[in-house]
Amino acid sequence: MMTLNEQAYEHLKKMISEGELSYHEIYSETKLSRELGISRTPFRDAIHRLVQEGYIDIIPSKGFRLHQLTRQDVTETFQVRSALETYCTMEITRTFASKKAKRLFSELHFIMDEMKEILEVSQSIQDFCTYDFQFHISIVHYLENQQFSAIFDTFMYRMQRLAQMSLSHPGRMKDTYDEHLAILNAMEQGDIAHIYDITLRHMDVPRGINLEDL
Repeated sequence: MMTLNEQAYEHLKKMISEGELSYHEIYSETKLSRELGISRTPFRDAIHRLVQEGYIDIIPSKGFRLHQLTRQDVTETFQVRSALETYCTMEITRTFASKKAKRLFSELHFIMDEMKEILEVSQSIQDFCTYDFQFHISIVHYLENQQFSAIFDTFMYRMQRLAQMSLSHPGRMKDTYDEHLAILNAMEQGDIAHIYDITLRHMDVPRGINLEDL
């Protein structure tokens, strides 16, 4: 059973993710906690956790508001992603012949099939983004490094917002699919010579798009 702190955190995160809060409004902790029926202490703890994860900003003496992404956010997010994911794909490629790696490749092929169907049928950015991040999460979790996973999870909201922004550009969804396929093929083939550059390119292209948007 979730603690009150966890319940408050999940409830607020859900409200933000589903667009129930406005980027143009400053929210009172006291008022909102009362409206939601959440006591102030767990509500405040949830607020501070969401600040750390980049969802919201504290406005002293006023309350909080949703965080507006900046160019620094884009740069830092892709630096973290690039460091983590190039290392992970390199290690997966080194062990490409192992049973564990083959199980991962099977999982990634399933994800790719789902992405391809969305690309060809609905063109839903939200659905595509869901499988996009399943692909990357599977790669990061492969190493079973709890610190890597925790860092990746901390940046998840910011990464998803940036992904949705870049995927809204014409042709970007197809390019993303192709870049994922290139990463998967290089890992499956044990292509140590190229996996780093292939993975890094997948970070550099959307970073450039996001920076132009801002």
